[in-house]
Amino acid sequence: MAAGAPRIFVSHLSGVPVFDPNGDQVGRVRDLVAMLRVGGRPPRLLGLVVEVVSRRRIFVPMTRVTGVESGQVITTGVVNMRRFEQRPTERLVLGELLDRRVTLGATGEEVTVLDVAIQQLPARRDWEIDRIFVRKGKSGALRRRGETLTVEWSAVTGFSLEEHGQGAENLVATFEQMRPADVANVLHHLTPKRRAEVANALDDDRLADVLEELPEDEQVEILGKLKEERAADVLEAMDPDDAADLLSELPEDDKERLLTLMRPDDAADVRRLLEYEENTAGGLMTTEPIVLRPDATVADALARVRQSDLSPALAAQVYVCRPPDETPTGKYLGTVHFQRLLRDPPFTLVSSIVDTDLPPLRPDASLPVVTGYLAAYNMVAVPVVDESGSLLGAVTVDDVLDHLLPDDWRETDFHSEEVPDGR
Repeated sequence: MAAGAPRIFVSHLSGVPVFDPNGDQVGRVRDLVAMLRVGGRPPRLLGLVVEVVSRRRIFVPMTRVTGVESGQVITTGVVNMRRFEQRPTERLVLGELLDRRVTLGATGEEVTVLDVAIQQLPARRDWEIDRIFVRKGKSGALRRRGETLTVEWSAVTGFSLEEHGQGAENLVATFEQMRPADVANVLHHLTPKRRAEVANALDDDRLADVLEELPEDEQVEILGKLKEERAADVLEAMDPDDAADLLSELPEDDKERLLTLMRPDDAADVRRLLEYEENTAGGLMTTEPIVLRPDATVADALARVRQSDLSPALAAQVYVCRPPDETPTGKYLGTVHFQRLLRDPPFTLVSSIVDTDLPPLRPDASLPVVTGYLAAYNMVAVPVVDESGSLLGAVTVDDVLDHLLPDDWRETDFHSEEVPDGR
């Protein structure tokens, strides 16, 4: 990048694609790595934390960055695919510097860091953090209530100290366009203190979606740092099977206390799931598949399938049952697959196109049986029916994969190629 290039605010780099010299996308920027320096000197920017396809995070040195423009980062040379590990002298710019409370040296006033700007040094390939965008006023105050200003790095103090009670609103703002699994991956790489701060800043529905993508130990850690009333609200917003899995990891007293705080209907679904062994169809299933009565039409079914909060696996089929149409339902009649819905006229009754050839599973079916069923019939979900013929729920392929993969699958390297980058 040429000398005199404009400053770039780091919040604009979150999620930006990173390309190699051939134009192939390497991954996306998830954070920046800086090294604080003594004497009020601006921190040196060491490189980028880039998330590759496997969700592994790698380090790309700033010496390999040849361009930051038009919403993309261009790199040169080969990239080391080794997993990024933060060193003691390094700071994550998005994860650790944003939302800090620092002090303006001239006035002694405390301000909140909203963003920081980086710039490449003239005639060199080094980069520095040289400006800070801050807001005056008390921590947690609405932005419009405090004056904002941009100051030089040397104009503030407080970055070298461990931050207590750090906010997270500006870091959370960078998550807006990210999928829950990607946000979970960001949280997974933060310190426990920072994870708790971000969890407190997320709304209940968003936090519920993110918790479902985290390892169980981190789910328990985050839930334990929430106020009990809010923890119950988040559990209500989770899929019942995921909430049951999380509650099963808690001590009995904590589990019962949270269930008591939940809405009775939500708690009833979770209690029902907790009755089943973990690695059985009953323990794996969700109690909220798409259920339709026999007199529903194809148009009714497509309207249900189009609901945005449904996972692709649950939207792949609807289950036709006698009333009541909340699980446990009346008699289960069969399944209608999404492709069949697309082939028939909208006024067609679902009872006339139901697939009765595929047998449902019992709730005590073991994990190998469930896995074999999905593989044998090329299905992404399977109905679970009790002895009386009532539909209890459905097991989706994503829940099966969660139980088949090793506990540390989020840390697994899916790329085997590693080439040195000199870091």
